[in-house]
Amino acid sequence: MMSNSLRSSSPIAFLALSLTAFVGLVLSGCRASQQGDGAPPQARVIQVADMNLITVDPQDAGKFSLVSAEKIESAEKVNATGAVFPDISREVPVISLANGRVVDIKARLDDSVKKGQLLMKVQSPDITNAFDTYLKAANDEQLAGKAYKRAQDLFEHGAVSQAMVEQAEDSEMNAKADAMAAEEQLKILGVDKSHPSSIVNVYAPISGVIVAQNVTNAAAAGIGLSGSATAFTIADLSRVWIVCDVYENDIPKLQLGQEAKITINAMPDRPLKGRISDIGPILDPSLRTAKVRIEVANPGFLKLGMFGTATFESRTKTTHAVVPADAVLHLHDRDWVFLPAGGNQFKRTEVHAGQMLNGSRQEIHFGLTPGQLVVANALLLETAGNQ
Repeated sequence: MMSNSLRSSSPIAFLALSLTAFVGLVLSGCRASQQGDGAPPQARVIQVADMNLITVDPQDAGKFSLVSAEKIESAEKVNATGAVFPDISREVPVISLANGRVVDIKARLDDSVKKGQLLMKVQSPDITNAFDTYLKAANDEQLAGKAYKRAQDLFEHGAVSQAMVEQAEDSEMNAKADAMAAEEQLKILGVDKSHPSSIVNVYAPISGVIVAQNVTNAAAAGIGLSGSATAFTIADLSRVWIVCDVYENDIPKLQLGQEAKITINAMPDRPLKGRISDIGPILDPSLRTAKVRIEVANPGFLKLGMFGTATFESRTKTTHAVVPADAVLHLHDRDWVFLPAGGNQFKRTEVHAGQMLNGSRQEIHFGLTPGQLVVANALLLETAGNQ
């Protein structure tokens, strides 16, 4: 703070000093505003060493032997998950052609049945009407036959004309046709004309397993009365479908009739073989997959809905590198190999490993070419690098 003596002795000097101080404050404020405009400070680049590069002691470099990747030509394999479905061409509906009420059921859902086995009994008024029609047609046929014979006899004695004989013959033929139609109607409904009954027996049309049931005791049956004309559905499961989802990039590798190897999740020790019978023409818009259908003979243990994996081999062979299995390091759900980087350094390189081969060898699909040198024991080098 300025002294009172300075203010009183020299007013001009005091004014000049105050003006200088004010200008200094203004300039310092401007500089502060320029530096504090909110701009981030300039980034500093810090060099970090390659984490995949391992350096070992020069004297220990010889401990990690190198091998040359071999070459192999093999068909690329495509794996796809799927499930067991019935062959719809082997599914047969069981229909009661007689409308009526179910009075007895002899089979139920999931039962194995034989062809001709009784499945249910239906009490139907259609039987009464059909048998009544048949009796009337049979009586009309007998009467028409007698009239025709009588007309022939009268014509031989000159009592009637030829036209009357022909008319009687036509009546007899029509009566026969009506009788035959009425008898066939009884056969369709499953009724024996010699032993008529209002109860209709419904039998299994094929051997198989009942995979659907739409009737119960006292329910309506038949095409006209029930909500569904199909009482049961029987599927022949001697051959089934394995329906798989295959990604669109793998579809060109498949063709109709191509063999597939199937492994069922519940029974991995019992592999199956089948052939592609259909490649779906429509892709799932969200998954980008197509349905591929494989026909398989059922050895007896396949059940509808079981999950499995189908393996297909592509039509063309490709060249891959092959290295010892110990040369591949499985780390963080990835596959790696170590390549020599000169001197006592080794570079960890990511690869895409394939299937295991005989002799503890493994295919490398991507990341390595035949002839390249790799460390024979990747785990040994990785452990040394972490020490």
